[in-house]
Amino acid sequence: MPDKVFVNYEVPDELVDKTYEAVETARDTGEVRKGTNEVTKYVERGEAVLTVMAEDVTPPEILAHLPLLCEEKDVSYSYVPSQNELGAASGIDAPSASVAIVDPGDGEQMIEDLKKKLEDLK
Repeated sequence: MPDKVFVNYEVPDELVDKTYEAVETARDTGEVRKGTNEVTKYVERGEAVLTVMAEDVTPPEILAHLPLLCEEKDVSYSYVPSQNELGAASGIDAPSASVAIVDPGDGEQMIEDLKKKLEDLK
């Protein structure tokens, strides 16, 4: 497991791929919010369906509050290894430390399945 203060569990490669796919589907057919400030706002409001955080964020303290906030607000969250890939999956040409899926669009069933599998990892 990566030595990051905010990583609470290890996500298998299969679920990492599904997480990127869910972000891409929501980007194309729903709504995705990018960046830690935006993600924090949507989690606090209870509007986020799934939060995704990149493990390679430096410094890791940028995301230290998010898993706790997600737990408090009962929002599912996942980790992916690369902020560059997370940014690309969310439709921007820059790295993204975190994204929140607000509207899953056509990926609703995919996200529900992903959330169940992530819950089993905790």
